[in-house]
Amino acid sequence: MLKPQLTHQSSQYSTQTPFLQLKPFIHGNGNASLPISRHSFQKKNKSVRVGFTPSNIKAVASSTEKSTSVKAIVTVKLTVGGFLSNLGLARGIDDIKDLLGQTLQLELVSTELDPRTGLEKKTINGYVHKTGQAEQEVKYESSFEVPADFGEVGAILVENEHHKEMFLKDIVLSGFPNGPVNINCNSWVHSKNDNPQKRVFFSNKSYLPSQTPNGLRRLREEELKILRGNGQGERKTSERVYDYDVYNDLGNPDSSAELKRPVLGGKQHPYPRRCRTGRPRTETDPLSEKRSSSVYVPRDECFSEVKQLTFSAKAVYSVLHAVVPSLETAIIDTDLGFPYFTAIDSLYNEGVNLPPLKNQNTQFLRNLLPRLLKAISDTQENVLRFETPETMDRDKFFWFRDAEFGRQTLAGLNPYSIQLITEWPLKSKLDPKIYGPPESAITTEMIQKEIGGLMTVKEAIHQKKLFILDYHDLLLPYVSKVREIKGTTLYGSRTVFFQTPGGTLRPLAIELTRPPIDGKPQWKEVHMPCWDATGIWLWRIAKAHVLAHDSGYHQLVSHWLRTHCATEPYIIATNRQLSVVHPIYRLLHPHFRYTMEINALAREALINAGGIIETSFAPGKYSIELSSAAYDQQWQFNLEALPADLINRGMAVEDPTAPHGLKLTIEDYPFANDGLLLWDNIKEWVSDYVNHYYPNPSLIESDQELQQWWTEIRTVGHADKKDEPWWPVLKTPKDLIEIVSTIVWVTSGHHAAVNFGQYTYAGYFPNRPTIARTNMPTEDPSEEFWKNFLIKPEGALLQCFPSQIQATRVMAVLDILSNHSPDEEYLGDVIEPAWAENPIIKGAFERFNGRLLELEGTIDERNANRDLKNRSGAGVVPYELLKPFSKPGVTGKGVPYSISI
Repeated sequence: MLKPQLTHQSSQYSTQTPFLQLKPFIHGNGNASLPISRHSFQKKNKSVRVGFTPSNIKAVASSTEKSTSVKAIVTVKLTVGGFLSNLGLARGIDDIKDLLGQTLQLELVSTELDPRTGLEKKTINGYVHKTGQAEQEVKYESSFEVPADFGEVGAILVENEHHKEMFLKDIVLSGFPNGPVNINCNSWVHSKNDNPQKRVFFSNKSYLPSQTPNGLRRLREEELKILRGNGQGERKTSERVYDYDVYNDLGNPDSSAELKRPVLGGKQHPYPRRCRTGRPRTETDPLSEKRSSSVYVPRDECFSEVKQLTFSAKAVYSVLHAVVPSLETAIIDTDLGFPYFTAIDSLYNEGVNLPPLKNQNTQFLRNLLPRLLKAISDTQENVLRFETPETMDRDKFFWFRDAEFGRQTLAGLNPYSIQLITEWPLKSKLDPKIYGPPESAITTEMIQKEIGGLMTVKEAIHQKKLFILDYHDLLLPYVSKVREIKGTTLYGSRTVFFQTPGGTLRPLAIELTRPPIDGKPQWKEVHMPCWDATGIWLWRIAKAHVLAHDSGYHQLVSHWLRTHCATEPYIIATNRQLSVVHPIYRLLHPHFRYTMEINALAREALINAGGIIETSFAPGKYSIELSSAAYDQQWQFNLEALPADLINRGMAVEDPTAPHGLKLTIEDYPFANDGLLLWDNIKEWVSDYVNHYYPNPSLIESDQELQQWWTEIRTVGHADKKDEPWWPVLKTPKDLIEIVSTIVWVTSGHHAAVNFGQYTYAGYFPNRPTIARTNMPTEDPSEEFWKNFLIKPEGALLQCFPSQIQATRVMAVLDILSNHSPDEEYLGDVIEPAWAENPIIKGAFERFNGRLLELEGTIDERNANRDLKNRSGAGVVPYELLKPFSKPGVTGKGVPYSISI
């Protein structure tokens, strides 16, 4: 994939709305005198016949020397709404231009300067004409007479004389003695009526800045200036400017004071930067940006507009804007919980009857969301009936088992939180004057009682057998604030696990802490698996609280912050500082596909004030603020590489004699085992690529584009962390390999591991409740509450679980977020055109692809190994989240190049 380019462009140009219905019109462009001998319109087949239709349009450069006849073939993709798909009266002059061959004008640019003048050689220009149309593509052709002394074609300028933008797929020039020149575009080309500046597309050859041919140097530099913009004004939908801003558009204070949110990004709330939109500030809060129905992203970051009804962007949008509002209408009482567990089961068997979906094409939605929306043929009602997750399908009581609770910390949806206990006793680092005594209530005696037959606590620490999910210090500062929100509660929590001789994790103790609040002292309590009825139910409810904490941390930190949010600055910097012909740009580009668009969609309806996250997850209105606290306290670029992450959590130590150079603390750690194989494959591919273009360190340090790119990521994209000492330096090929491998891992393997299992593990929400709505029965209970708990403890658990609207809303979204779209691009599956043209890079990619196919087989073998109890067993879903390839749909496997959902 190539980033689209411009030669010249003003900082702003008029807004363009794609796919509007064209009306007949005449446009005076100096060609009105073209001899059209006759025309006829046939209503039956809606064809247009024009008498003057040149069959071969040639662009000739004046030269006395021998020239080469070169054929240009331009491929344009059809877009949603049938753009270019049907010729007819409605198309007016654009259709006639197509037939006359005046739709697209091309100018060939030489890589060489004119030896006589020292200036750029004059371009060779001419129109292409339409020659054919397939189901999803239109072909245009032309011939150019290229003088022998013109040199190699390094770029093509394109001018679109249609009145609407076009999606240009590629341009191929054939007829040269040294073979064809391929130009991969994959870009929207604006109409010259909207912006008179021409677009430039470079050939598929990659050049370091110092190696750029002289004839292309000006284009390369000016293109980057255009993409950076001037930082002024509101961005228009058709623009391609990349710039930075803080997260000041999540709230909506003009609508309600309750929807005001703090700015994320800055000293008070550190955060990565997002793409600047330039929208005006709100009337009631000068720090907040106004929200609108669409959020600007650079034009080529938008979702594909090919003819596909099932594309994930539409699915996400439809769930958020049609299905969720209908759910909220169907379930009037937002506080209503599930009265029985059978009522939860009915979501999969009978479904939820929805009212008519207002302003929606119901059949379109049913085609788009076949897993969710089911039609009842008799009444034609809309029924939201959920698919039974594979976990539930294999073992109806999987969520109830403590063994599964432990297993999922290693092979579930959030394998990034479990860490080794290295210090004992456990102790908080928070200020005791504010939050109470720092000592944990989990004592040595408690743990000793559970593992006494095997070893002492001291021995367990020494032998690396004790592990923890620690959400105590991160959550405790938010407890009092969250408890002010109706219908929810929060604790700080610690959960201790013991690694059994069989290699599985056994949960030993859950500590829940409430800081001093409302004049009451700190409250903390430890719950453990036990053998009496009351204790067992208290343990189950405590586990529900911890799972809600883990669900929130997973969604806000492991998923949103560490992949989507942290990656956006990489994308902006790459487009601003690395030319499209830069080899590192071309290496990274497929890993950024659609991420900015999905992030914009998240800001619109998922992480915004009053959105899905805030209304359905444990931290409530403080959810994204909590992710800012996690960014401040925990995020480090140098720890985002998988090996560094595992070492940091105590889950591995460096060992040159071990596979991957690491010895895992828990040998059967499915995420780590598969992830390290994938990491090694990624790093080997990146190493082959980088070492080819940078055979020595001097090329790294002298590459101005590369150095500015890395500087901008650190000092602007992650400005609140710019002075941290842990940022890697960029001086050698080895440095670059580590940096790029980390970015590639985060966008592919890391994201896949925490995203595509969402419906599998959270589709049955008791396994991963997103919110806990009631306090523990033992925290200041009323007599009535305690009495009811003793009579029907199941009711207390159901009350603690999410409400009906919270659960179903999240389940509908998770089903879509776990989905692979039909046009998904999987890591190492299909080679990029620019890679394919270089034999060395092509060979490296083919080796990469072969290793990924081997990885698929290795994962299958591991899942069939009965000794690996954390990934196989009775009723256990095999761990496949890091299998590279997948078919479309909710499959629980497949690693895309990019964060595209």
